[in-house]
Amino acid sequence: MTTMHRDRNWKIQVFGREHGVPHCHVWTPNAAAVITIETLALLSGAVDAKTLEEARAWANTHRAELLAEWRRLNPEKNL
Repeated sequence: MTTMHRDRNWKIQVFGREHGVPHCHVWTPNAAAVITIETLALLSGAVDAKTLEEARAWANTHRAELLAEWRRLNPEKNL
């Protein structure tokens, strides 16, 4: 697991041994969500709208870094 970013009350992490499309996890003290790296679509979970907006904005500008880390941690998923 790699923490890619921390903000006031949320963080974005990428895990190894994952399934499905490349994605990252958004965590707050009380909630969690999963978004795709490619489209930033919400795959599962729920966080408040402001946190989701901030996390998507950060992920959008750091998409290449997120994808590179996802591929590093999930080499068997690379095509």
